[in-house]
Amino acid sequence: MTKNTKRNILFLTGTRADFGKLKSLMTKIQEDDEFELNIFVTGMHMLSKYGYTCIEVEKAGFRNLYKFINQNATDSMDHILSKTISGLSDYVKETRPDLLIIHGDRVEALAGATVGALNNLLVGHIEGGEVSGTVDELIRHATSKLSHIHFVSNESAKKRLVQLGEKKETIHVIGSPDVDVMNSSNLPTIDEVRNRYEFDFKQYGILIFHPVTTELDDIDRQIDTVVQEVVNSKLNYVIIYPNNDIGTDAILSRYRKLEGMKQIRLYPSMRFECFLTLLKNADFIIGNSSAGIREAPHFGVPTINIGTRQNNRAKCDSILNVPAESQAIRNALIEARRQERQVNALFGTGGSDEQFYSIVKGPEFWKISTQKTFVDWTSNPPTP
Repeated sequence: MTKNTKRNILFLTGTRADFGKLKSLMTKIQEDDEFELNIFVTGMHMLSKYGYTCIEVEKAGFRNLYKFINQNATDSMDHILSKTISGLSDYVKETRPDLLIIHGDRVEALAGATVGALNNLLVGHIEGGEVSGTVDELIRHATSKLSHIHFVSNESAKKRLVQLGEKKETIHVIGSPDVDVMNSSNLPTIDEVRNRYEFDFKQYGILIFHPVTTELDDIDRQIDTVVQEVVNSKLNYVIIYPNNDIGTDAILSRYRKLEGMKQIRLYPSMRFECFLTLLKNADFIIGNSSAGIREAPHFGVPTINIGTRQNNRAKCDSILNVPAESQAIRNALIEARRQERQVNALFGTGGSDEQFYSIVKGPEFWKISTQKTFVDWTSNPPTP
């Protein structure tokens, strides 16, 4: 890198959750004068229905934010994908970043990888190579194939990317960046979270249930069953809205019937750090959110994982996998409350931000070609 030449690194964020994971990486880039940080803010961040969480991105103190509305209430996932590609394509042609960083398995990530691949722009994918069930898994693997560099959570993810024909030298195991946040001493206290969100539960469970887009014909039965068992348990619950995939309105319609119940608090979204403190102090988490698979085991919090959305993603004793059936959920609620806390480091032990920064700081990183080739191991499988 020559003197006075800055590398322009663009991060794309579409949800509160992915911003929480990317924030420590963004901070590392903004703190280094050899880099210029830009952030493309879109997706659920821009929807008032979900709390207009782009405000949280602004409050974090990052410069060079560009906000783009990529959807309305009637858009399907393919419409959202096409709108995001169009808006992001215009933006990168204007700002000409050197690297685009995307995360996970949402359509915004797929849009970012597509724009990068078709514009000869280097793309780094955070947390590829994982299994997540439903259409999310298809999006995640497609995003990885369109990306040039991979920052993965564990060796299992690396092996899957090698199996997909990715070059080993482009895959970096850094752990999950949200572990950095979970390990931080700067998380708010549970009393601060209670005051901010105006609830007074001393003991509570968390419910987050997302629609499974391949099971829409069963979504009404599933959410009715889940909500009925939550109510029947007579426990306190903090409920956070589902994501904006098709089917979410059926879930929200059922949640609205819970408004006013003294043991229920409903929130469109929650600041990531506040959510982590909420989870850390919860008795359990129930639903089908990745938070029950990724973050909850790190804190030793029991998870009641319902249905197929997180199929085969991770296994440990604190994760209770059950179908969306009344008796199974009822039994799991009893078992979860009996469990002793067991901490599991399934996605790293921290320091992802330092590892990420060290990799992009190195001169060899910027020699990676945007011309990808498939590593065929049909006759001679490589060792990851």
